[in-house]
Amino acid sequence: MHLRRLIFLEIVLIYLVILAGSVVRMTGSGMGCPDWPKCFGHLIPPIEESQIRWKANEVYSRSQMIIYNEKLLQAKGAFTSGNSFEPNRWEEYTKHDYAHFNALHTWIEYINRLLGALSGIPMLILFFIGLIRIRRNFRFFLLSSLGLFLLGFEAWLGKLVVDGNLVPGQISIHMFGALAIVSVLVGMLHLHSKGSKVRKVNALYILPLILLFLLIQIFLGTQVREEVDILDKSLNGIERETWINQLSSLFLIHRSFSWVIFILSGFFVFQNRHNLNRFILMPLIFCLANIAVGIGIAYFGFPQGLQPIHLMLACLFYGTAFYTWLQLSNKKRTSFAW
Repeated sequence: MHLRRLIFLEIVLIYLVILAGSVVRMTGSGMGCPDWPKCFGHLIPPIEESQIRWKANEVYSRSQMIIYNEKLLQAKGAFTSGNSFEPNRWEEYTKHDYAHFNALHTWIEYINRLLGALSGIPMLILFFIGLIRIRRNFRFFLLSSLGLFLLGFEAWLGKLVVDGNLVPGQISIHMFGALAIVSVLVGMLHLHSKGSKVRKVNALYILPLILLFLLIQIFLGTQVREEVDILDKSLNGIERETWINQLSSLFLIHRSFSWVIFILSGFFVFQNRHNLNRFILMPLIFCLANIAVGIGIAYFGFPQGLQPIHLMLACLFYGTAFYTWLQLSNKKRTSFAW
């Protein structure tokens, strides 16, 4: 029971990281911390711009950053500044040329990183538990090892995203890395579910189809989101109501795919209409909720507040549908105690 709670805690943390990452992107806070893993060279980021401006008689630590003459500089070593700026004590940060400070963006990105670091604690504990029980449950050890590896990969990829000043393709890979971690954790939760008998489930093959099309749908959504980001920069956030007319055919494909998933989810529920429970209904419920939010985004001028909700619903849809499929595919271990 304690192990299931630990797995569930890690799942919650990963979803919070996904939500935080979506808020980061929605608010354009991805470069709120221009370096990694620190933020402007600090363990605790600055709260006002004066903290990253050069000051006389100030103690600076190695790699601490300042913005000077519209350039991002970092200290070559620890020193106390004199009465005038000394260029030889500083070097330009060359990984990118982003030299701006916005306290809100900085702290949104910092909270995102804190959640990411916090999610590593339960995952590390799960790995050690799997290592201790390697002979008793080798599959759990493999999954816990894979989960820890994927979390480390996500942290490394996050560093590349920051160093590359938010390279679009890497952001999408970052998203699917998070879904891979969710898949591993759901698999671990399934391994430690209580056994119980269930009635026959019809059209079980529909669930993997839903999962496949949902992954395609999420990928299409990330591509549409990249187009929206470009529009946001070019139009400076104005005339959002006209954006839908400026998107490529990817948006139309993304919108149409939602109806494919809806039909599959509805068909699965219809085939099991005499054997309904909350897990049979869950794919359809999440699908309808996400379509409703998608309609709100498309026809109400791309409101920023709905974008993280849209992504979270898709990710929750995926996680719960994957768990239901695993449970229903293995009757001997099936349990609906989520």
